[in-house]
Amino acid sequence: MTTRMDTRPPVDDRPPPLHGLELARWAWRQLTSMRVALILLFLLAVAAIPGSVIPQSDVNPLNVRDFRARNPTLSEWYDRLGLFDVYSAPWFAAIYLALLVSLVGCILPRCWQHWKAVRAQPPKAPRRLSRLPAYRRIEVDAAPAEVLAVARAELRSRRFRLRRPGADGDDDAVAAEIGHLRETGNLLFHLSVVVVLLAVALGGLFSYRATVLVPEGSGFSNQVIQFDSLSAGALFDPADDLPPFSMDVESFTMEFVDAGNQIGQPSHYEATVSLVREPGAEPETHTIRVNEPLDIDGTSVHIINPGYAPAFTVRAADRETILAEGPVPFLPDDSSFTSTGVVKVEVPPELGDDIGIQANFLPTAYLDENGPRSVFPGARNPEVYLTAWHGDLGLDDGRPQSVYRLDTDDMEQYSADGEPFRSRLAVGDTVELPDGRFITFDGYVTWVNLQIGRNSGRELALVGAVLAVVGLMGSLYVRRRRAWVRASVGPEGRTVVEVAGLHRTEGAAGDRLADEIGAITDGLLLRLGGAKEKRED
Repeated sequence: MTTRMDTRPPVDDRPPPLHGLELARWAWRQLTSMRVALILLFLLAVAAIPGSVIPQSDVNPLNVRDFRARNPTLSEWYDRLGLFDVYSAPWFAAIYLALLVSLVGCILPRCWQHWKAVRAQPPKAPRRLSRLPAYRRIEVDAAPAEVLAVARAELRSRRFRLRRPGADGDDDAVAAEIGHLRETGNLLFHLSVVVVLLAVALGGLFSYRATVLVPEGSGFSNQVIQFDSLSAGALFDPADDLPPFSMDVESFTMEFVDAGNQIGQPSHYEATVSLVREPGAEPETHTIRVNEPLDIDGTSVHIINPGYAPAFTVRAADRETILAEGPVPFLPDDSSFTSTGVVKVEVPPELGDDIGIQANFLPTAYLDENGPRSVFPGARNPEVYLTAWHGDLGLDDGRPQSVYRLDTDDMEQYSADGEPFRSRLAVGDTVELPDGRFITFDGYVTWVNLQIGRNSGRELALVGAVLAVVGLMGSLYVRRRRAWVRASVGPEGRTVVEVAGLHRTEGAAGDRLADEIGAITDGLLLRLGGAKEKRED
């Protein structure tokens, strides 16, 4: 037996590789497909979750500070990933821009196709109307031409769009179509999503958001140097975009639930402020509440969170020379508003060392075997527990310092009887320091953390949201459908009229179409003045 060897080279049936332009076209088709747009929309929703779970620097810097203090190692990774400022992170912007491009590239071709479909003539009547899902047949005495004229009038009254008479030789039937608003609504919805995305992008470029902590009885002017934090868009210009107003917090009220399961929960925050819109203007009195911001020429002022500012007076050993006095904001550590803070007293060299005070403020103080704590956020029994240091605060050496932390590198803690100095003070109490100087706890005032911001794209976002709802309603409730009416002379000499319809919407209810075709048939009978009907299912 002879075996014949096949010496032909193997055939490579793989498709040829894509060239640069072909690869770009393929990538563009993939990016602008609705499937990829939905994937990107899902990714954007997932990417926004950390912004709701993790405290954000531009929303609540105090919570970010507390999170960093409790989780220093984890905070380093969060900083690397931009999780404290999610909505300004490069990876979030990349998803956002990809979604925007995908939606635009997907919607514009569909808009052109929809425009051509709207301009096109309804298709002519099929040869056998009886095969359509909704069908009625009647016999009338009127001539076919009269029946077709009546059919056109009936369909126009129902807002159907008619095919031109005699087009393509279709003289014995009327073709009509309705429901293009369904696709119009669908496209309007998707275009509205693009409008909302553009509005958010516009806000990110031109908007700003700042926070400032203001004790009761104090104020601020709307300047960058007065802000505790500022988050602004790339095109924000402080010189032109900050309204020149100033504001004093005349009073701030905090109320809490004092009974029941919700005891200790805040029930009411209200700030009474004096507003001067521009230098030289008359002061205006306004009230700011939670979810009721004050609007100043497009800039909104919101209440974020409140706290307490204990007031101290520090005197020299002669009891006459005042070294420092006034309220100092403390930061709350828990829901009972147990607050911590420091008081830095820079003392002239001839009067001794600088003084640093570390203290806990307890609005409703309670002392037991577990130590001091606050049992209610309202100030029913305010006390402070403090210790003090002396030495060099380092306020004039050029190093930045936090007003809420005490740098004790060049300081020494006061001691009494060989133990670190500590003291418990109620309102009005005075304690003498081991070196003969005095600290008096004068009381407290409340403070409020205000957010000042402007969202440049909110009006556009509102328009986009309203249009999206309108478009969604149209895409959900409008049904695209076609109807035909054919009139011809029957065997008995009478005019046979066939009325049929077809849904162009997936999942549409067939009984509704049948009812509509029946209503069209009944309308024809009424216009023709009665007829003998023969129905075929």
